[in-house]
Amino acid sequence: MRKALALLLGLLAAFTAGCAQARPLVALIIDDLGWRAADGERAVHLPGAVTVAILPHAPHSRSLAETAHRLGKEIMLHLPMEAAGGNRLGPGALTETQAEKDFKRTVFAGLASVPHVRGLNNHMGSRLTADPLRMRWLMQTLMFRSDLYFVDSRTTAATVAEREARRRALPVTHRDVFIDYRDDAAIIDTQLEKLIDRAHRKGSALGIGHPLPKTLAALERWLPTLQRRGVELVPVSRLVAWRQNPRRKPTWQASSSPSLKVAKNSKRSPSSISCAGPASRSSPPVSPTAPCAAAVAR
Repeated sequence: MRKALALLLGLLAAFTAGCAQARPLVALIIDDLGWRAADGERAVHLPGAVTVAILPHAPHSRSLAETAHRLGKEIMLHLPMEAAGGNRLGPGALTETQAEKDFKRTVFAGLASVPHVRGLNNHMGSRLTADPLRMRWLMQTLMFRSDLYFVDSRTTAATVAEREARRRALPVTHRDVFIDYRDDAAIIDTQLEKLIDRAHRKGSALGIGHPLPKTLAALERWLPTLQRRGVELVPVSRLVAWRQNPRRKPTWQASSSPSLKVAKNSKRSPSSISCAGPASRSSPPVSPTAPCAAAVAR
């Protein structure tokens, strides 16, 4: 009887431990890498599971991606998209004037220009992310790979990017906090505190920053403190997977380590793909380091 009771108590303890709330998750993206080698190198050497978003076709994009991959960082393509204010976009940008085939070829070329990409987010894009047709084209293009997620940087309140991704069952999430919407040390510190607070309140939080000297200095101080402050820094893929369903293992699974090889690309070449895309998941120099305010269109 005593052995049975002990066994029952042990099972109950194990069940309770398994149901206990895990530490809140924080993911951090550093955008706009690729143009300035020194700032990019400093960003990819930040401590912990920081995710880096690299611009396509920039002079240092490929070398920074290789360095980041070697250091175990997760890598995203920071895809330029047309802004409402007419900002200069740089190479590899998506615009409203592109025909569908050119639009999709631009996405494929951007993905090919940055190695080890696990996901994408928008660089600027306040005009384009509010365009349902163009966001439909983008998500159709991403469906030809099984290993990509999308993060809506939310450079406009009118964005439909996340909605269009969800309609196609693509792994997707959105930015919660802009770390450096102004290049001001006090604001950056305040925004980092907001990120931790949101993670504790909501279970997860995703921040975006830029490779600016004040931002990088703040992060070099802040990142080593996260464990004792009760949050876990994770690659964006893990946060996306958790947000899909925090109670069970998602069908789309993040890599256990960003340095692991991702799934192979579809064998179909971009030139052979119909612009319509599959019907569903089940169907076979600029100044890029200037950050944006959440309320200011990019």
